[in-house]
Amino acid sequence: MEPPECPVCLQSFDERDAIPRVLSCGHSVCEACLAELPQRYQDTIRCPACTQLVKYPSQQGPSSLPKNIDLLRLSLQHSPSPSSSSSSDHSQIPNQRSTTNSCYYHPPFSSHELYVTWKDWILPHDAVLTDDHCIGWFSSTKGRGCFGVNRSVSLAPIVCFPPRDRSKFRFSYVAWVIKCLEGMNEGAKEELALILEASVRQGRMCRVYGLWSEGVEGPLYMVCERQRCNLLDKFGELGNGFLAVSEGGLELDKGGIFSFLMIGKGICEAVLALHLEGLVAGCLGLSCFSFDELGGICVDLNEALMLARKFVNAVSVEHKEEAMCKDCLENEVFASPEVLYELLHKRGTAPDSGHSRYPIGYGSDVWSLACVLLRLLIGNVLPWNTLEMKEENDGDSSASYACWVEKVSSVLEDKLGSEYLSLRQILCKCLDVNPGNRPDVVDVRKCIQNMLVKPQFDFLGNLEVTISRDYTGLCLVLGELCLLPKQSSNELIEHELWEKEIGGQPNVVQDGKGKSDEDFAAGLPKGMTELKDLQGHLDCISGLAVGGRYLLSSSFDKTVHVWSLQDFSHLHTFRGHENKVMALVYVDEEEPLCISGDSGGGIFIWGIAAPLRQDPLRKWYEKKDWRFSGIHSLVVSKNHSLYTGSGDRTIKAWSLKDETLICTMTGHRSVVSTLAVCDEVLYSGSWDGTVRLWSLNDHSPLTVLGEDPPAEMKSILAITVDRHLLVAAHENGCIKVWRNDVFMNSKTLHKGAIFAMSMQGKCLYTGGWDKNVNIQVDMQTLVLCFGNYKAICSTYDILFNIVYSISIEIL
Repeated sequence: MEPPECPVCLQSFDERDAIPRVLSCGHSVCEACLAELPQRYQDTIRCPACTQLVKYPSQQGPSSLPKNIDLLRLSLQHSPSPSSSSSSDHSQIPNQRSTTNSCYYHPPFSSHELYVTWKDWILPHDAVLTDDHCIGWFSSTKGRGCFGVNRSVSLAPIVCFPPRDRSKFRFSYVAWVIKCLEGMNEGAKEELALILEASVRQGRMCRVYGLWSEGVEGPLYMVCERQRCNLLDKFGELGNGFLAVSEGGLELDKGGIFSFLMIGKGICEAVLALHLEGLVAGCLGLSCFSFDELGGICVDLNEALMLARKFVNAVSVEHKEEAMCKDCLENEVFASPEVLYELLHKRGTAPDSGHSRYPIGYGSDVWSLACVLLRLLIGNVLPWNTLEMKEENDGDSSASYACWVEKVSSVLEDKLGSEYLSLRQILCKCLDVNPGNRPDVVDVRKCIQNMLVKPQFDFLGNLEVTISRDYTGLCLVLGELCLLPKQSSNELIEHELWEKEIGGQPNVVQDGKGKSDEDFAAGLPKGMTELKDLQGHLDCISGLAVGGRYLLSSSFDKTVHVWSLQDFSHLHTFRGHENKVMALVYVDEEEPLCISGDSGGGIFIWGIAAPLRQDPLRKWYEKKDWRFSGIHSLVVSKNHSLYTGSGDRTIKAWSLKDETLICTMTGHRSVVSTLAVCDEVLYSGSWDGTVRLWSLNDHSPLTVLGEDPPAEMKSILAITVDRHLLVAAHENGCIKVWRNDVFMNSKTLHKGAIFAMSMQGKCLYTGGWDKNVNIQVDMQTLVLCFGNYKAICSTYDILFNIVYSISIEIL
């Protein structure tokens, strides 16, 4: 026979280090463990063996409790001389034990990781105001605290889904953004994350503020800082670039070249910022660069993405390459030959030419950078690259490309002369057909820097950085973000939810077995849930209960209806109440029971075992007085005691065996509207706006939560408890959350009163006057709400992942 041991530390009892002390519930715990157990309420401790709340002398400590002499004598017989090693081991136990019992573990929700990754990038719904041109600005309500009032922004669509008009299920704003992100493939999400993070680190990029949607089921936009003007707006009308007109024709002005060099240096630094973050634009234009408030040049990521999409769409159109190149040049879009041929290869029309052998990387942007600089410098004088493909050369365009580079070099030599030989040479090298022979962006910037600063001040060269030629980077033109809006706009969001016909036989009970509540919440918008309307009551439905094979419903029409969970058919009606039935509870015993309470104080107990009988098994009435307004709430504890919350501001405990009144608990200042039991604690919510906690062991008060000033008091209409978490729903549509009796947060979920609430696992279900049922996951993100009902004014329950909700019409 093993010696008796402490149920907490598993240490054998002894007379020195593990003295057994007896609690009022009858269990024994060693003195050392009792001293370490947490005390949530004054002079009360929870027995670690039976979890009951028992009285505990906090001031005197565990030594004032009686010793368990029998256990101590038995322990000494097995180990008369406990070793010192056991004592040293025992001294380490409390820290380990407190960690084990400190919290209740919840399994993670399937999309929790996705939400945590992206939640900080989701902008509030009312943070941005827009016009018809994908241009917006931050509103004064949200923008002041974040990015400034009325700051102009640009919007680039990331995901577009068509509306779903016939579905009763609709997402909340945050859940819709998460759903859009969930629909993107991993490559697209990686690209988006890289762009968002890069904009924060690099000052030469227009900042990306985050993700925003104009409404549920609307497009998801990337919101980017929009500067006052870009290079295309500023210099697009300069047909001759920075070449000045004189009597002899076009010639280079000293002031013009200085302005060009300053702007060119800023453009190089903006492209360099892209490369430092591992990004390759793939194509560039004057519209990709903007002037910031201090006159510096930065790259606009939204504009670069939109320009890349325009280029991809132009390539996807079936026409000759010559016309396509002309169209890109006319629209100020510059893409290197290897990028163009890669896109043509994806289209299936690219010939096997020399360009297709070259990799795409940072050198591709160098080609585009050179074209942007040439466009600024010489304007429309820049020759067009038509890439004429000769059939006799198997479609090779190398000859036409070399001819185009010679034309560009000739124009530069004619306009720049020998004074700016280094600039002409490096620009021509940037146009080399082989990206490996092109200089780096750093080299182009250094050339321009040397033309601006005299050699004796070449100490600025120490600021240069190097970029590995071996790393190709992420090319936006070839990435997933260029294709997402077009592809997603032609697809539905996985499944459409259709409502079953009235005569249908939904199989949600069978399909829901074995699934978690998180799986159920995630499956609602995917067509994995069927709807069924049950009609039978003649007035407002006040309560629901699920037990055995039945769904029970109570109503102001003084009846309780019984429905089958197999086919949702009506089975029976309990009649006998003379007043409105206000509350309903199911009791799972050897003989299942249904208990209902009415506004006249009547408590009726109905038998649920087949065959269902018309008359109640037992009934009795609460004592009435002038304050009395009936029973408003019911709950049953594990010891089979019935608790009623009444209009006389009291809570009464009744014995279900003989219907005797055990005790009356007072303290609330208004109607006790809701009751809940968890871990031997009774929770009561009232119209006075407070939640009171009572010990089920002796019905003594433990604590009071939510005591607000009278002007801020809002009636509590429903509460739900899950171990350490308590949630209270108020008449103004707000919920308040406590953890271990410490207030954590409040949030408005409904427009109007919340009448129904239930917490299952990590899902919180609420129903309110606004005709919606909301599902909250992890108490952080509102997953979805489904409506198109009339006002939801009753409780609901969950069984086999079925949500039973009540919709009534207020006449």
